[in-house]
Amino acid sequence: MSYSDLLASKTEETLSIVSSFLPKEEGYQKTVLEAMNYSFQAGGKRLRPLIMLETYRLFGGKGKVIEPFMAALEMIHNYSLVHDDLPEMDNDLLRRGKPTTHAVYGPGMAVLAGDGLLNYAFETAISAFDVAEEEERLWCIEALKILSKKAGIYGMIGGQTLDVEADEKELALSEEAIDFINAHKTAALLEAAFMIGGILAGAKSEEVQILETIGYDLGIAFQLQDDLLDVESTTEELGKPVGSDERNGKRTYLALKGKEETDKRQKALSKEAAEYMKSLYAKMGKEDLFLVSLIQELVMRRK
Repeated sequence: MSYSDLLASKTEETLSIVSSFLPKEEGYQKTVLEAMNYSFQAGGKRLRPLIMLETYRLFGGKGKVIEPFMAALEMIHNYSLVHDDLPEMDNDLLRRGKPTTHAVYGPGMAVLAGDGLLNYAFETAISAFDVAEEEERLWCIEALKILSKKAGIYGMIGGQTLDVEADEKELALSEEAIDFINAHKTAALLEAAFMIGGILAGAKSEEVQILETIGYDLGIAFQLQDDLLDVESTTEELGKPVGSDERNGKRTYLALKGKEETDKRQKALSKEAAEYMKSLYAKMGKEDLFLVSLIQELVMRRK
């Protein structure tokens, strides 16, 4: 099976798993449930839960305990996108080629949909204890700590805070500040995906640290590619408006360092991530190297 066919198969499997945890659209709160599900089902690579599942399998995981965490992480990612698109934030009307949640349901309901996804994410993650074996329960506690931290004020929200503040106050951000935003706003959830996948399969602490580094490298490289696509791609290809960073005066690594340096750094980080991942595959005696290929493909993506 070719890599593209394998990726399609694994993405379909991932989508099936995470979608099975979505709430039913019923009751007096039906509208917010519809808005939550709309944002969740609007497409996307399902990158984070896919990485979590494949990392879990790399370290020998075979059970169901990983599935609630896969869904929870995807809910957190999607809630952040719903809020990012709001008029008070990036004010985007397209996401993945479709109208954004606030464009369909209004800003107020979009706020509630994002809040709903965040809260339901932790309800879902906690349900892992229902299927966990005795040893896995301790791993679930560690996984919850990672999920909470990487999504919270010392993770994604922390990065988003500086990003919003920079826009509102028109701050001239340093390279260090831009790296902080990218590391927390983008890389943190990728770090969580790799780390939780390893933790729930019983990976050793030094292996989890390597997984965190891979997530960081990939996250920064992923964001740098996103910045490049904003100036190189088209709305049709990307599925969302292009050129928005420049129009909004966004302080990006690309704006600070230029295209050549951005491309150079992106490639260096993606290479380091791939080499670390290869070392883990060798250590586990695995030869398929799927996650290595995925890392390489992500930094060459066009959408």
